[in-house]
Amino acid sequence: MAVLGSVTELWRYPASSLAGERLNAIAVGTTTVDGDRLFGLVDASDGEIARPDRETKWHKVPLIRTRLSGAPMSRQWRLEVAVPGGGWLPAPNPESDRAISAFLGFAASIRPFGAENAAPFYAGPLTAARYAKAPIHLLTTASLARLKALHPEGAPDPRRFRPNIVVNMAPVEGAFPETEWIGRKLAVGDLELTVSEPCRRCGFTIIAQDGFDTDPGILRNLVRHNAHNLGVYCTVDRPARIEIGAPMRFL
Repeated sequence: MAVLGSVTELWRYPASSLAGERLNAIAVGTTTVDGDRLFGLVDASDGEIARPDRETKWHKVPLIRTRLSGAPMSRQWRLEVAVPGGGWLPAPNPESDRAISAFLGFAASIRPFGAENAAPFYAGPLTAARYAKAPIHLLTTASLARLKALHPEGAPDPRRFRPNIVVNMAPVEGAFPETEWIGRKLAVGDLELTVSEPCRRCGFTIIAQDGFDTDPGILRNLVRHNAHNLGVYCTVDRPARIEIGAPMRFL
């Protein structure tokens, strides 16, 4: 079938709610992207996990950068974080917790979602994953263009929406196209997906990040014009490694 578009951005999110890691290639398994959402940030006083979509005390969390190093084949990942104006620090680690706490203004701590995500580097307390909605979140530039047309003064940067795969696709007049693909099957390079449900957006989308400001109009327009949604969740039918430039087609 005809090519719908090609991959222009690939992301994983080593720590939930913190800034993502943009990559040239990602390995997609049956249940997740390798290295995706292995760690969480919690309030050290009560273990509450970060919720930037609900509480203003967490609004600066998406400004904290993340990256992974280590041996992915053995799953011995090593997380590193950097607060604005600071250098990269290993995490979980008392030094990185101190830097994050100073940046946020209260005691906070990076913790793994499971012991296997930090071994052999860490043996401290764990936290529970906030959610596991679907293996892949896919977003097209066509939908971003539609949002920009509805909200010209806004900045519909992909980072507001935390996709794994961004596909460059020609705009479709008056439409958020992938929202209409529920149940359809896609090939993205060698990766095969089933579009399972629309991605319902939350207050995270309006929060300022590096390069753009807080903007309630982003979510307001999605509520009015696309039933809260932007992008789609997908299940994995055939795992694969994909790279920037991979074509996307219907199967």
